[in-house]
Amino acid sequence: MGGDLPKVLFEAAGKSLVEWVLEALDAAGVHDRIVVVGYRAELVEAALCGIPGVSFAHQKEQRGTGDAVAAAAGLIESRLHAGRAGSHQPVVVVCGDSPMLRPQSVTGLLGQWADRQAACLLGTALTQDPTGLGRIVRDSRGIFQKIVEQKEATADELAICEVNMSTYVFEARDLLRSLLQLQNANASGEYYLTDCPGLLRAEGLAVDAVACLDPSETLSVNTPAQLAAVAEALQRREGLPKPS
Repeated sequence: MGGDLPKVLFEAAGKSLVEWVLEALDAAGVHDRIVVVGYRAELVEAALCGIPGVSFAHQKEQRGTGDAVAAAAGLIESRLHAGRAGSHQPVVVVCGDSPMLRPQSVTGLLGQWADRQAACLLGTALTQDPTGLGRIVRDSRGIFQKIVEQKEATADELAICEVNMSTYVFEARDLLRSLLQLQNANASGEYYLTDCPGLLRAEGLAVDAVACLDPSETLSVNTPAQLAAVAEALQRREGLPKPS
């Protein structure tokens, strides 16, 4: 992105990327939000510390998405201990640099998760250009099998147009248990959160993926050009005036 500002603090349509995400979660009824911080953590905390319901978990090293969520495990545990023991508690996991996330996508996914009482339910999208995104692999009956990261995918898997949007609802205890089982024997040497659904499925637990997200939500921000495209899309969606 250029410079040393954490990516989530770059602005699009008048707000930082992470503020758009936090507002979408809040509008969906997810008011207790944990932000995992790492690079230039002090800047992110200073920008967000005044938002009600936001707390912070620290990822000491950037060792992958699974490691990032594991950094919040202690805070998730504390929420469970403060709540009703034995209850089926959801944990929503999303990315802080996904400003196109819509509240209705989160509420829809939470509703389907509650109906299914799943260990994990993934929100996916169908897109004509899946480049750079993890693919959702299903069997011949359409039943979810696994997520394959692009760098690990075969030619047939790369042709899949249903993509992982890094938008999940986990049962809290199932999530915490699966995080402890993660391994980093992959091309990047990282701990992938995308391995957690497969680990839970291997236990015989209910894991599924639902294509409930809008293709617009696949817009990602990794370059200044993508940031400009997201800003324009947000302006259109929210009916905001274009900057002069």
